[in-house]
Amino acid sequence: MERESLLTVLLILFGGLALQPFAMVSLRATPKLDGRSAERLAWLRLWLPVMPALLVAAWLCGWALREPDPVHDHVDRWVLIGACVPFAVVIWRAALRAVWALTREPFDAGTGVCTVGLLRPKILFSPFLAKTLDDDMIDAAWRHEQAHVQHRDPLRIWLAQLATDLQWPWPGARQRFDTWLEALELARDDEARRHGASGAALAAALLSALRRASSGAEAQARRNRTHLSAHACLTGNPQALQRRVALLLAPLAEAPTAPPRALTRFLQIEARFICMLMAAGILGALYGERILHPLLAWTF
Repeated sequence: MERESLLTVLLILFGGLALQPFAMVSLRATPKLDGRSAERLAWLRLWLPVMPALLVAAWLCGWALREPDPVHDHVDRWVLIGACVPFAVVIWRAALRAVWALTREPFDAGTGVCTVGLLRPKILFSPFLAKTLDDDMIDAAWRHEQAHVQHRDPLRIWLAQLATDLQWPWPGARQRFDTWLEALELARDDEARRHGASGAALAAALLSALRRASSGAEAQARRNRTHLSAHACLTGNPQALQRRVALLLAPLAEAPTAPPRALTRFLQIEARFICMLMAAGILGALYGERILHPLLAWTF
């Protein structure tokens, strides 16, 4: 079999075998942290089940670098292809949903303010919504969306949706995604307020956007659709509205003078995982042939 073809089949097969067991795991509730740290923790927990599959992929890519083309194996290619079909279905579903999310119109979800664009994010503000807001509300909503632009949140939302769809059909993946989306909006609310936005004005703008989104003959149809978008919307998840408005009306906590310990720990975890990916690729190049060929011969 051609090296690239075998690599693709093995990535689907072993990547799926590494991903699905961890996708079933339900993690404990997120501890009480400040907005930024809570968002980073939710982001890390969303990607934790995917990390073993990424390590397997790095190991297989390292193996493929030193493997001759074509690969001389004694394994029936149709047996391998048949074994990876269930995982290929999940991948195809995730890819189709990712493409669909990119083709959706920004205001198709019924919002009047959102940030769009994966590589060059920009803010879209409905003039019809702006006519119903005062200057403080517009400024607060704009600062909230500027925080989304600064952190390239449309790209992060799209990648998070893709990682969630790769863990289908386990419900825990969707719960982790929804938890992160809620934490993301709370973190951007805090950031907007620290840059001068009024919490009360932002809460009023949020309610006005939701009120406009819920009006009209097409609103019910929009609510019945599955949430799937690559846009960072002001309204976020309507189910978390009560808590979000309560936090906006509460006094803003003082910003820490130094980076929180939790945030520093998350950065260390990310750096260590990058080192683990590099190590997995090197080990795959050095010992992949000794392990993979006997494993395939014994398994298939």
